[in-house]
Amino acid sequence: MKKTILIFLLLSMTFMSVSSAENWTGADQKAEEAIKRISPDYEPWFTPIWEPPSGEIESLLFSLQSAIGAFVVGYIVGRNRASRDAQDD
Repeated sequence: MKKTILIFLLLSMTFMSVSSAENWTGADQKAEEAIKRISPDYEPWFTPIWEPPSGEIESLLFSLQSAIGAFVVGYIVGRNRASRDAQDD
């Protein structure tokens, strides 16, 4: 198990060091670029209510959102498994 984790970490670090920062742009930014290319005179329907003051805070909020989602999914899976195990006994 430890060997598998170590290999996974080494491969992940190698991939991250080889890839360029350009590949890590968000889907929103890529969609905006595509829309500008297809229809340069397009105007958005609305503007955001609040924009984070920096990219770091935006990343923090995104990470927090994914952590909460992972917790909820893990809780539901764990609860279902525990109830199934309790029924088997």
